[in-house]
Amino acid sequence: MHSTLEQKLQQGVFVITAEVCPPKGCDASGFMTKARLVAPCVDAINVTDNQGANMRLAPLAAATLLIREGIEPIYQLTCRDRNRLALQSDLLGAAALGIRNVLALTGDHISIGDHRQGKPVFDLDAVQLLSTIRTLASGTDLAGKKLTGAPEFFVGAAAAPDAEPFTATLPKLRQKAAAGVRFMQTQAVYNVNRLAEFRAVVGPLGVKTIAGILVLKSAAMARYINEHIPGLTIPAAIVDELAAAADQMQTGIDIALRLARASRQHCDGFHLMVMGREELIPDLIKEINPCR
Repeated sequence: MHSTLEQKLQQGVFVITAEVCPPKGCDASGFMTKARLVAPCVDAINVTDNQGANMRLAPLAAATLLIREGIEPIYQLTCRDRNRLALQSDLLGAAALGIRNVLALTGDHISIGDHRQGKPVFDLDAVQLLSTIRTLASGTDLAGKKLTGAPEFFVGAAAAPDAEPFTATLPKLRQKAAAGVRFMQTQAVYNVNRLAEFRAVVGPLGVKTIAGILVLKSAAMARYINEHIPGLTIPAAIVDELAAAADQMQTGIDIALRLARASRQHCDGFHLMVMGREELIPDLIKEINPCR
């Protein structure tokens, strides 16, 4: 069975996804309230996996709650906290629960999170996890044992088109495509020309590009990201624009909309990251994709 996200991307529909973080606790009512608000506006909702190495409700549980409500999740799975045994087990569990979209990630290092005394696993990396998903889909596990029912996933990965130097990332992009990736959700886009180069590389490999659009609340938030979040850099000009603004939140929204409009012709969809301000998503989508 194909996911709706997969069907739309294959048909050339411009898609929109958004991120909703599971709660730090077992009360998922707030998470579901946010998901219900966002769901009518998007094609799928990313459920993060201990994002930033901060402990939260298991993404498998959160994605299952969405499935029960008829909301399509993108189940994020990182290698940081699980060995190959646990990764395979969770993937089989996801398939059994009806989850079809998986975003395979290496994961932020535990040293930046809220349990820094913990021991990272990293038995596999993202490329090896992608290969593992392909092996499971063939009907066997990594030990060569036959499965009773093979999972079918629409598989994605993360990418950072703004990474310097861009040419250094190309081998890994090609490895991910060869390992079965069919869509890539990018980090926040600030260099539209780099996004165009990125899509020109991955498009012929059969990979769809979903460009990340991040709403910054303030200059302080932008500086925090630059200092503490690996793989994501907010350009100095954006930080200065926020710092000079009378209403930094509105300016952050305006910047996100400006980048989305400039990026649209160079991607197959947008991935919206609003950092807990999910109520902004419906109006953002009306501005950047009024046909929805």
